[in-house]
Amino acid sequence: MRARQPDTVGFTERDGLRIGYEVYGDGEHTVLLMPPWAIGHSESWKAQVPYLARHFRVVTYDPVGNGKSDRSQDPNDYTDWKRVDDAIAVLDATATGRAVIAGICTEAWTATLLANKHPERCAGLIFFSPVTPYGESMPEREVTSFDDVLQQHEGWQKENRHYWVTNYRDFLEFFFAQGLCEPYSSKQREDCVAWGLETDPATLIATVDAHEYLATLKPGDLELEALYRNIKCPVLIFHGDQDKLVSPTRGAAVAARTGAEHVVVQGGSHIVWARQPVKINLLIRDFVERTHAMQTPSRWQVARSRKRRALYISSPIGLGHAQRDIAIARELRRLRPDLDIDWLAQDPVTRVLEAEGESIHPASRFLASESAHIESESGEHDLHAFQAMRRMDEILVNNFMVFHDIVRDEPYDLWIGDEAWELDYFLHENPEEKRASYVWMTDFVGWIPMPDGGAHEASITSDYNAEMIEQIARYPRLRDRSIFVGNPDDIVPDTFGADLPNIADWTKAHFEFSGYITGFDPAAFADRAALRAELGYKPDEAVCIVTVGGSGVGGHLMRRVIDSFPAAKRLVPNLRMIAVAGPRIDPASLPAAEGLEVRAYVHHLYRHLAACDIAVVQGGLSTTMELTANRRPFLYFPLRHHFEQNFHVRRRLERYGAGRCMDYETATPEVIAEAIATELKRPVTSRPVETDGAARAAARIAELL
Repeated sequence: MRARQPDTVGFTERDGLRIGYEVYGDGEHTVLLMPPWAIGHSESWKAQVPYLARHFRVVTYDPVGNGKSDRSQDPNDYTDWKRVDDAIAVLDATATGRAVIAGICTEAWTATLLANKHPERCAGLIFFSPVTPYGESMPEREVTSFDDVLQQHEGWQKENRHYWVTNYRDFLEFFFAQGLCEPYSSKQREDCVAWGLETDPATLIATVDAHEYLATLKPGDLELEALYRNIKCPVLIFHGDQDKLVSPTRGAAVAARTGAEHVVVQGGSHIVWARQPVKINLLIRDFVERTHAMQTPSRWQVARSRKRRALYISSPIGLGHAQRDIAIARELRRLRPDLDIDWLAQDPVTRVLEAEGESIHPASRFLASESAHIESESGEHDLHAFQAMRRMDEILVNNFMVFHDIVRDEPYDLWIGDEAWELDYFLHENPEEKRASYVWMTDFVGWIPMPDGGAHEASITSDYNAEMIEQIARYPRLRDRSIFVGNPDDIVPDTFGADLPNIADWTKAHFEFSGYITGFDPAAFADRAALRAELGYKPDEAVCIVTVGGSGVGGHLMRRVIDSFPAAKRLVPNLRMIAVAGPRIDPASLPAAEGLEVRAYVHHLYRHLAACDIAVVQGGLSTTMELTANRRPFLYFPLRHHFEQNFHVRRRLERYGAGRCMDYETATPEVIAEAIATELKRPVTSRPVETDGAARAAARIAELL
C-alpha cells in the first residue's frame, strides 16, 4: 500500500509517446522529481514524495520505457535532448512555471541541459551521483564492450546486450547489488529489481543505443564548461562515498564548476535517497526553502505550557498497545502530575484514546495507515507479518517524517514509542536527530522465519535481526530505557539467525522487564455475577464472545465461528454468542444467524471478556492475555505465516497454561462447535498474570523526567 496517493494523475505526449505523471500536494513551490534511467520509474522516489508533498507541490513522472509511460525500441526516442523535452512536457501539462528539479545519475545531466535551454523553468537543481565527462571513470565497468559476444559473464560482463536478452533478471540483481552496496539493503534491492522487470531487455538496450550529446563532449571542451557555467540557479549535489556506479569524483567535479552545495554521504551507495531517506528528505526540504527564502513557522497549533511534555507513539496494529499505554500514562501522571502527554496515533488507537479523553496531536492526520496496510496484505486467515512489515517501508518513512516535523517545531522532554518501529529504526539510522529522552517498549524481540519460507526467508529475517543488533551495539545509549512488556521466561528459546546471538540472552542483556501490562486489575471483576448483570448477561446463559482484534484481518475467522453457532447451540442449548466486529470490520458484512448478536466496536471490551464464559479469538497477544488475566477459557487461532502469533505469543500462552490453540485449516464449523462445548466444561488452571506492570514501567520512565 502506498503511503500517499497522488492528487492528480495524467498523461502528456512527446513525439506521440505517452508519458505518465502524478501530482502531489498543493504547495506554493513545486519540486519536479525526474525519473531514473528506464531501468526504473517514479516509484523510486517513494520515500521522498509523502514528506515533500506536505511542504511543497511535488510532480513525478515515469520515463519513456518504464512505469505508466510508453515503451519504445527506437534509440532516437531516448536521446539527451528528447529527455529534456519529456521534462518540459510534464511541466507544461501540470501548469508548472518553475520548479526545483531533481535528477538522478544520467538525469542529472538531463537537468543540466534543461537548465541551459530553459533557465526560466529552474528555481534550483538537485543532482544525485551526476554523470559527467569530468572526474574518474569506473574501470571495472569497462572491462568489456556492451556489444561483444562473450564466453562468460562475470561481474560487470553482465552489462552486455546479449546477456540482457537471455539473463535479464540476473543482470538486474547484479546491477542493483552494486547500486545498493550498503549492508542490510535487501528490501531496496528487491524493489529496484521489480521496477526493472516492468520494462524489457529490448527497450533497455534501445536506451543504451541512443545517440547521446554527452558522449560527444570531453573534459576541457569549452562547450562543456559553458553548460555548467551557465547554470544560474542554486545547485545541491548528493553523492555516496561508496558509489560503485558513478565515481564520487564526478559529483565533486560538477560541484566545483557550478558552485553547488556538495553533500558526500558517508557509507552511501549510488541509490542513497532510498537507503538514507531521512537525511536526504531533510536536506532537500532545507534546500527548497532556502532557494525560495521561505519562512516555515510551526504548522501545529498545540497549547504551550510550562509543564513537562511527553510525545507518546502507540502502535496502531491492533488495540492492545493502546490499552496498556493508557495504563502507563495514567501511572506516569500519578508520579508526575506536572506531565502533559500528546499522542501521535491513528485509527483504531485514536478511538480508544478519544474515549479516554486523551490529547491526540493534530499532526496525526498525516500518518499513513499501518492497519490498512496490514489488512491489504492479508488473505484468508493468512498474514505474512514479517513480509508485511518489510512492504510497509514507505509508510514507516512517512510516519517517521511526521514525527520529525513535530519534534522539529516543538520541544518535548520525553518520547515514548510502544512498538513504534519507524521511530526506533530511523533514530538509530540518524542518531543526530535525537533531542529528548527516549523510551522503547515492545512485547517481542526477534523476527523469526516461517518454516515454509525456506532458506531465503531465513536469510532475510536474519539480516533484519543483524541490522537491529548492530544498531544497538553502535548506539547503546540512544534508548534511554528499553522495556520488555513481559518476563524473561516469555522469550522464545531461539536465535536471531545463523551466527547471531540467542534471543533470550540478548534480550535479557538489553531490556528491563515490566511484567505483562493488561491495563486493568482482574480483582475489580471478582464479583462476576454483578459484572454480568451490569453488562446484561443472564446467570443461566453461557456467554461466548467472538472477537478478532482491532484490524480487519480476522474477518474470515469471525465468519467461520459464526457459521459454527448453530452446531454449538445444539451442543450447548443455553449458549449466547456475541460477535464483536471491532473498529475495522463492518458489522453489516457479517452473516446473520438466528440468536446471534453482532456488535460494532466495544469500548473496554476486556470487561466483557471478564464476564464471558468462553471466548473465541485470533492469536494476538493483547486479547489472549486479557482472557488469561481474567482466567477465562478461550480458543485462539494464530494467523498463518504470522511469526509473532505462531511463535512469540504461543510461547507466552503455553508458559501461562492458557487457552487452546486451534488450527484454522482443520477447524470446520463442527470442530469449532465441539471445541466450544469441550472448553466450557474444562476447569481453568492457568497461572495468574501480574497486575503491577504499568506501575513498574511508569516508575522507570518517570526517572527520565
